[in-house]
Amino acid sequence: MTVTAKSWQTPKNLMIVMSVAMTLAFATWMALLNNFVIERAAFTGAEIGMLQSIREIPGFLAFTAVLVLLIVKEQTFAYLSLALLGIGVAITGYFPSVIGLYLSTFLMSVGFHYYETIKQSLSLQWLSIDEAPAMLGRLIAVSSMASLLAYSFLWLAQGYLNLSYETIYLIGGSCCLGLTLFAWLGFPRFQARTPQRKHLLMRKRYWLYYALTFMGGARRQIFTVFAGFLMVEKFGYSVSNIAALFIINHLFNWAFAGRIGALVGRIGERRALTFEYCGLFCVFTAYAFVESANWAAVLYVADHLFFSLAIAIKTYFQKIADPADMASTAGVAFTINHIAAVVIPALFGLVWLVSPTLVFLMGAGMALVSLLLARNIPLAPRAGNEVVVGKVVYSSEGAAG
Repeated sequence: MTVTAKSWQTPKNLMIVMSVAMTLAFATWMALLNNFVIERAAFTGAEIGMLQSIREIPGFLAFTAVLVLLIVKEQTFAYLSLALLGIGVAITGYFPSVIGLYLSTFLMSVGFHYYETIKQSLSLQWLSIDEAPAMLGRLIAVSSMASLLAYSFLWLAQGYLNLSYETIYLIGGSCCLGLTLFAWLGFPRFQARTPQRKHLLMRKRYWLYYALTFMGGARRQIFTVFAGFLMVEKFGYSVSNIAALFIINHLFNWAFAGRIGALVGRIGERRALTFEYCGLFCVFTAYAFVESANWAAVLYVADHLFFSLAIAIKTYFQKIADPADMASTAGVAFTINHIAAVVIPALFGLVWLVSPTLVFLMGAGMALVSLLLARNIPLAPRAGNEVVVGKVVYSSEGAAG
């Protein structure tokens, strides 16, 4: 039976609903994580590094998403992934041990990374090149608003309501499951503009995109894993303190992310990424030597704002890619992104035990490498003009390069 779509049943609104569902669950998991593992499971830098490496393993295996698409449509796959994410978060509080946290984290992460892979593919298929930067920025702003709701609730839950970790994790996961059910029942199945290739592929002419993606995975771990851990271990931030910091963080994101997306569309990917990596180099260097809890908080907010500019990597790929490559390349790109992400948390967790300063200085070095790669993006990237140096011959049939 064919159902006529109502005015609100659009791909853009579906992306918004799914982004909110993902954010409510993942923000809950992430905001509580450092306090939960230290208070309930006595984690050190080594255990938190190993947990984050385990969390990234499903991202490393994201290339398998294209195989799942042989039997499941992308939109349905996104719903199933969100459901798995919600379940993983909901049960986290009930397993306060090293092994229990490793297992619940892996379950949550399978859903999270498959969803993120499919989301990237669907967004680049459903959005035109002209509207993608602004809409991707708007999705970041929407996610920040959802994060604000989650962190405000966490601040109230632990600061005033005295809710347990178990209850808060259960609420966060259940919100994700509820919104996923709404999306499943409330939206029609949308058709992609271009049929997607259902096999793994890597094209030589995408090499700069792959390199930027790899370095993005490496840099992201410094912020995701060790910046938050620094706040708790060195400066003694409580759950309420972390939640308040995240609220400030996402207020800035909500206010500026849409403008950042529009800025990327206006100044181009090369200039946007150059600005991001210069800023991240300064932030990571400052992290290495910060001795003030307040200055550490300022750096945390600045770090998050600079990271918003990373949407330029996605829009760069959209401009140079064959439209039929979106799904298969999204899976390959997530795997490349997570090669470093699987290794770095565990390895740097050991480095942390010797010198937290060295961890952040190595992050500054990664930002410099990313900067050099960004300068190789042409001012007007397109198929056949993917890089400034290191060009590969482009075949319009997509067989070469």
